[in-house]
Amino acid sequence: MNKAAQPGQRLSTGNPELDTIINGGLIRYRLYLVEGTPGTGKTTLAMRFVMEGARRGEKTLYITLGETREELVATATSHGWELDGTDIYELVPLEAQLDRQQTVLQPSEVELGETMQLVCERISAAAPDRLVIDSLSELRLLARDPLRFRRQILALKSFLTGRSCTTLILDDLTASPVGLQLHSIVHGVITLEQLHREFGAVRRRLRISKLRGSDVQSGYHDFLIAPGRFMVFPSLIAEEPPAGTPLENVSSDLPELDALLGGGLTRGTATMLMGPSGAGKTSLAVQYATAAIKRGERTAFFAFDETWMTFSNRAARLGCDVRPAVSDGRFAWIEMQPTRLSPGEFMWAVRREVEEHSARLVVIDSLNSYFTTMPEEQALLLQMHELLKYLDSRGVTTLLILAQHGLVGEVRAPFDLSFLSDTIVLLRFFEAGGEVRKAISVVKKRSSMHEFSVREYQLSSEGVRVGPVLLEFQGVLTGTPSYTGTVAPLLRDAPYGR
Repeated sequence: MNKAAQPGQRLSTGNPELDTIINGGLIRYRLYLVEGTPGTGKTTLAMRFVMEGARRGEKTLYITLGETREELVATATSHGWELDGTDIYELVPLEAQLDRQQTVLQPSEVELGETMQLVCERISAAAPDRLVIDSLSELRLLARDPLRFRRQILALKSFLTGRSCTTLILDDLTASPVGLQLHSIVHGVITLEQLHREFGAVRRRLRISKLRGSDVQSGYHDFLIAPGRFMVFPSLIAEEPPAGTPLENVSSDLPELDALLGGGLTRGTATMLMGPSGAGKTSLAVQYATAAIKRGERTAFFAFDETWMTFSNRAARLGCDVRPAVSDGRFAWIEMQPTRLSPGEFMWAVRREVEEHSARLVVIDSLNSYFTTMPEEQALLLQMHELLKYLDSRGVTTLLILAQHGLVGEVRAPFDLSFLSDTIVLLRFFEAGGEVRKAISVVKKRSSMHEFSVREYQLSSEGVRVGPVLLEFQGVLTGTPSYTGTVAPLLRDAPYGR
């Protein structure tokens, strides 16, 4: 029985995140185009679409013009999926199906109208709720000219009108000319792309080029195809924090450090820990993570630079053993793989920690690796800004680690990221009494006043230590501080490791 779509009726694509991007799913009983060059994931997306329908007890039909049933089933099997509930109809070249006991057509020997008639007859017989036609390239070749091809697609659209069938037609954009002639015919267009990097895995992304009668989240959205997974990462749009949110200090459990920061870090802000390599930036982040763990809060540590073994052993040597907190869920160590990572996947990993696991402290170590391992991405700064704005709106305290170039002499940042952070903490080397020592100071804090002084900073088996105010410093901001005082006020005991 034919029936028209009712306003607002939605159909899941089989991917919750893609459904979110298109405002709840596809509008039922309409015609949609999924376009992209070979390898972008069109067939995988279509499989999820028909599998979702089969799971819901709907009739599903997959018409293939370029692949055999065995090839489709093999692709599904590689993902651990089954297409048992889907009717697969092959309409492929004869030489590819010599051993098949069914009617097949040689597209070069038949007219386009006859092929379209067979397609329509199969649709009428199956009466599917969900339909996929894969792909239009063969039909475009049979048509020989764009006008005839357009007329046949219009005829197909007219044939589907009034039927209780939601249709995806796939186009691999290989036939010439491609153009945009289909965009004006269909109700919606999903465009898939893949970008090749100089080094590392390919980056896949999609955008909703058109969706008639529905609001969508515009722009590009990264997605990932892996065995058993077709994951879409909606681009992040941060909300403003609620008005009148009270300021709350986050303690480090070190009174001297809290005093330096005017009472501690402010919840819902981003703090950048800057300094040369080996100055103790990661160790300072571990101190805050340990304090959060003691308060019963969850910390998510996104590591781009080192392994869990190196990190956990170093933290234990500082008296900040976080390994027990991993087992009870208060500390999450997420080791990132930048060469296989897309910006959207990273943003989604952070969101998952915040929304699903209620992380209250997020550490990103380090910004250097994040930015330099994806040099082709031109919008990384804007994406990081949006991520930090999102974390602020959720009341999450964020620590960003940025290594500056140089150890002694002039120390400078590889790029200016100071606008990303609400607070900037500087770590520096200096020498006194024949020893290499470390200094810590705060040069920026938007949320409250802070000390403008310099204190000594030390790492040892007792953990992080911050000394009293040292007045006899010069040149801290130049990167080459000099200490003109005596060793009397300096911290004693055994110096630190890294």
